Amino acid sequence: MATSEALKAKEAKPAAPVRALAPMSAWEREMDRLFDDFRHFAWPRFFKPERWLAPKEDFVRPPAIEISDEKDHVVVKAELPGMSKDDIEVNLTDSTLTIKGEKKREKEVKEENRYWSEREYGSIFRSIDLPAEVKLDDVKATFKDGVLEIRLAKTEHAKRKAVKVQVQ
Repeated sequence: MATSEALKAKEAKPAAPVRALAPMSAWEREMDRLFDDFRHFAWPRFFKPERWLAPKEDFVRPPAIEISDEKDHVVVKAELPGMSKDDIEVNLTDSTLTIKGEKKREKEVKEENRYWSEREYGSIFRSIDLPAEVKLDDVKATFKDGVLEIRLAKTEHAKRKAVKVQVQ
């Protein structure tokens, strides 16, 4: 009976999954922690192939966009920190708004025992399908504190008129 009870107990316990690479994962985490102070180097990571690729130096994160559909206008706001209005190009074709730009920034620190220089550059591109039909000749854009605001007037056809519907 002791053998059949032991056999039942063995059958009742689910088998634990074998994690053959678990020691390597712990080693990778430890190495990542060790090299955290050297973030400007492209240290290879072992378990993710994209980590072996060289970083894209000319890439800047696409701008965050906010679109508001107001009564008479469509308002688009784009965050473009570190850019000036001369670095930005805005195009409107039919119902598509395109924002292009190039970011160039240099920072240099010279102190008694320290010299530090940093350059950041890259281009952004964002194309947006507008939620309503707009007039191509009635567009106003302003740029202030790193935020581009574009106000596009809606066509008369696109302006929605609310009609009260009576429920019976």
